[in-house]
Amino acid sequence: MRLSLAAVGGWGVSPSLRHNRSGLSMTYCLALKLNEGLVCLSDTRTNAGVDNISKYKKMFTWEVQGERVITMVTAGNLAITQAVMSLLQENIDNPESGIETLFTASSMFHMAEIVGDAMRVVQGRYGPGLSSMGESAMSSIILAGHRAGGTPRLFHIYSAGNFIEATDDTPYFQIGDHKYGKPILDRVIGPDTSLETGITAALLSMDSTLRSNLSVGMPLDLAVMPSHSVCFSQLRRIEENDPKFLELSEAWSAALRNAFGEMVKIRV
Repeated sequence: MRLSLAAVGGWGVSPSLRHNRSGLSMTYCLALKLNEGLVCLSDTRTNAGVDNISKYKKMFTWEVQGERVITMVTAGNLAITQAVMSLLQENIDNPESGIETLFTASSMFHMAEIVGDAMRVVQGRYGPGLSSMGESAMSSIILAGHRAGGTPRLFHIYSAGNFIEATDDTPYFQIGDHKYGKPILDRVIGPDTSLETGITAALLSMDSTLRSNLSVGMPLDLAVMPSHSVCFSQLRRIEENDPKFLELSEAWSAALRNAFGEMVKIRV
């Protein structure tokens, strides 16, 4: 265990988050692990009821130029995931002897262990209180990254701090409300999918979710980490009125309508 309650010291989440009885957030985040690199995409909408919808960043990134590049996307209880991100950053900014950080970990696997340890610390501190009030502390984090001398890797960390790693058989992870965006990924994404195609598939997966679920919303955050270099090739926010995203969305809708017109000609 690399983190402990003692290591947190005086750190904590703000009272407004700590006592928020509507701490669950609906969201949609996904990440792809392709031979050509990693793609991460997240929305920014948090839904704590029909009359309480707001925007929160759910993608967090770190980069040590030429040495390591890291992206995390989060879903679940907003107070829990924000606290985990704050703890990870606190340990980077104020390192203590014997506590490994995202910047000192020797591999992506060790980074996943660090994130899992931070999740357990936060869950141990706030989980029982949330449970006593009938609130869920369930949270998920996707960790994607690349370290010099290693290969790009992708992990899904659960509320208990345990995690799994993406493989060639399952080269992507989704968290949040993933059902609307899953079919296109199942049909298109494989390890040999090009990075360009992966970005398009991720955006269309998100577009399908935006069309069907009001609790997922713009703007979007996109991060792309190519395998051939330890850096971001794209790290940007896609706003609601982004002309290229709108063009892609409309083209996809038109393509589906045209395809459906052809399908009705087939008698089953």
